Amino acid sequence: ANAVLRRFVAERGALLARVDTELPPRTAHPAWIVERIAAAWPQACPAILAANNGHPPMTLRLDLSRTDRTAYLIELARASIDAHEVPWAPAAVTLAHPVAVSRLPGFGEGLVSVQDAGAQLAAPLLDARPGMRVLDACAAPGGKTAHVLEKAGERVEVVAVDIDAGRAALIRENLNRLRRSAHVVVADVRDTGAFWDGRPFERILVDAPCSSSGVIRRHPDIKLLRRAEDIPALAALQLAILRAAAGMLTPGGRLLYATCSVLPEENEEVIARLLAAEPQLALARMPAGGELAPGAVDRGAGAQLLPGAEAGTDGFYYACLEKTTAGI
Repeated sequence: ANAVLRRFVAERGALLARVDTELPPRTAHPAWIVERIAAAWPQACPAILAANNGHPPMTLRLDLSRTDRTAYLIELARASIDAHEVPWAPAAVTLAHPVAVSRLPGFGEGLVSVQDAGAQLAAPLLDARPGMRVLDACAAPGGKTAHVLEKAGERVEVVAVDIDAGRAALIRENLNRLRRSAHVVVADVRDTGAFWDGRPFERILVDAPCSSSGVIRRHPDIKLLRRAEDIPALAALQLAILRAAAGMLTPGGRLLYATCSVLPEENEEVIARLLAAEPQLALARMPAGGELAPGAVDRGAGAQLLPGAEAGTDGFYYACLEKTTAGI
């Protein structure tokens, strides 16, 4: 999303000139996005497009090792902030109306972060435990890294990698505010020799670069900045990152693949190609469909959350894999 924003700033004039011709009033989406979503989700397509054009909620993630949800809701009420818990996401609280983070009780002290409830599924699915080595392969800005640390505690060793130095600085900044620590590395995760010491990881999170087609309501400029020809290149990048990650995973370890895309080409189709290329990997058990979140869709290989669905989240895809043998 950061690269998308930079591109918008650079091309703002030309992009705004394209709005009238490329965003028809009926859908306010370019035709290629409508076609892709309709092909993948024919019944859900109208709800997805409507959600993309709507206003996203502001959802918080509490550090449950330092506070509890009932107590924090009381603090919000004292601050005249109306909010409710998200029943299926234990650390999540959604505000009735967005507010400045400076108004949030305990924000500066690291008790709370802003994170969509759908994104809060990553850490529980990864299931990192004390004593484990964990790799967050595409970690910026650090929200999921922090959630892993909040759930597993300080006795988990986390290596957080990002290819962009500026975005890696955001990881450090967020972890500092949250009173958490990880080994933050600026590297291309595909070049394992540049940062990996050879010790395998028990858990790896690949929150891959993607089309961001599941978060258009938060970044509407994606409609103009993303192009149909970007998708095959992104899918190839996603597969390359996953294959590099697989080589660093210990036998019996878990690899969680996540995107904020609703396009199968970036999601279950990438997982199918990964399983064909890496026979030592297998799909791991994970909550199916609605067990994960209300309205989530079981995709066989993984599960999809859709904008406009019952859960009210952004669009996310998750797939859990395990390494069954050491491989060659």
